[in-house]
Amino acid sequence: MKVTPTDRPGSDRPAGREPGGAVPPPGVRLAKRRGVELSLLVGAVFIAVLGYCATGLGKTGAAPPDALRYGAGLGVLAVLAHFAVRFRAPYADPLLLPIAVLLNGIGLVLIYRLDLETPEDQAAFTQLTWSTLGVALFIAVVVLLRDHRVLQRYAYLSCAAALVLMVIPIFFPAVNGAKIWIRLAGFSFQPGEFAKILLAVFFAAYLAANRHALAYTGRTFLLKGLQLPTGRVLGPIVAIWLLSVGVLILERDLGTSLLFFGLFVIMLYVATGRTGWIAVGLLLAAVGAYAVGSFEPHVHSRVADWLNPFASIEAGQGPGQLAQSLFAFAAGGMLGTGLGLGHSILIGFAAKSDFILATAGEELGLTGLTALFLLYALFVARGYRAGLALRDPFGRLLAIGLASIVALQVFVIAGGVMGLIPLTGMAMPFLAQGGSSVVTNWIIVALLIRVSDSARSPRAVTADTGEVAAVRVRDLAELNPTQRKLPKREAPKP
Repeated sequence: MKVTPTDRPGSDRPAGREPGGAVPPPGVRLAKRRGVELSLLVGAVFIAVLGYCATGLGKTGAAPPDALRYGAGLGVLAVLAHFAVRFRAPYADPLLLPIAVLLNGIGLVLIYRLDLETPEDQAAFTQLTWSTLGVALFIAVVVLLRDHRVLQRYAYLSCAAALVLMVIPIFFPAVNGAKIWIRLAGFSFQPGEFAKILLAVFFAAYLAANRHALAYTGRTFLLKGLQLPTGRVLGPIVAIWLLSVGVLILERDLGTSLLFFGLFVIMLYVATGRTGWIAVGLLLAAVGAYAVGSFEPHVHSRVADWLNPFASIEAGQGPGQLAQSLFAFAAGGMLGTGLGLGHSILIGFAAKSDFILATAGEELGLTGLTALFLLYALFVARGYRAGLALRDPFGRLLAIGLASIVALQVFVIAGGVMGLIPLTGMAMPFLAQGGSSVVTNWIIVALLIRVSDSARSPRAVTADTGEVAAVRVRDLAELNPTQRKLPKREAPKP
């Protein structure tokens, strides 16, 4: 009897069967949705161009003379990225690329709007150049990386490279109180942005290889839901994490430390399914934040500003950056003042980087700010969906880790700018000024595109029942050992 395996690797139902038990008809293929992606890209570019024109109209009463050139440049980048996906990852998620293009376009509009207030410091063209490099690397990853599982072979190399990238800034002068930049001959970049991708690859590979040992060995400790594995299994990954966080504390970069810590806890929870790790992670985060906030002067000053953002006003020194940010959000109201009509430039030197969300809040209002957050939420959700649709543990953990990086960055930055948590110096994904940030974000999009293509691609149809049986045995190996049952041997039919 001919048995057809399931049409996509993310399916949990038995091979060759639909939910009703019927064998799927031959030749059925999943929709590629590339036409949907192209239509959404056109809409994303159109919205960005409208925002660019609205900024000029609001500020000077006339549309910018280079609006068509801006739209053509962004459109060419979007089309090139689309064709790379169409020919190399045809089953990829159709929403990931349009969301990235739209966020990148809005970021360019906001930076251009702030450039109008600082003629001596123009950053929009530089940001567009970095965006072009990011899209080029996106295309290179999609074209050259045919299978995301290849990255699993380079787990420890990725770990070593990440640690080197985090150590190097210690030997360079601090910028705005933090040692996170490398500046040479007028060129600067932030190596921690690249390190987060490399650590995500390492965590995914190591946890995928040791997930059963992490979940089902060791002794119960303190909490009923926490079962600590043996030191031989947990020791290496904890050592790497402690070393990376220690380096970041020396650099006085609390934001990236929090990002790496959150990434570690999330991926450990996904790999083991143990909710106790969440409780331990929150406890350690609280203890670490209290210790660093109490004894490190740079971090302590940010905690003090968070506790009383209007202290400088009460002292007669005028509003500080956080107070100006809160004023900007309040001035925006529900619908905003309109692009080009706000005063968020009063925030100062970090208006285009750390506090660019305040410009969006003031000029787009609560409505526009909510739309931005929904775009980020949709991007993260599609990344999680791609990971959960995969059977291979490495791909699942990698996709969830990469999507979690974006989610954690948005939470940390938005919370700091809005006064919900102490401010940390990080870049809002795709929106804020920063070449290292926008380049690494495009690499994250490329990796998620590759993973989603693997998750949605149909399997090759085979008539070999022995191969189907092997697939079933591998699926059983993914189960909890207490739930694992071998299939009964059926008598051959005459």
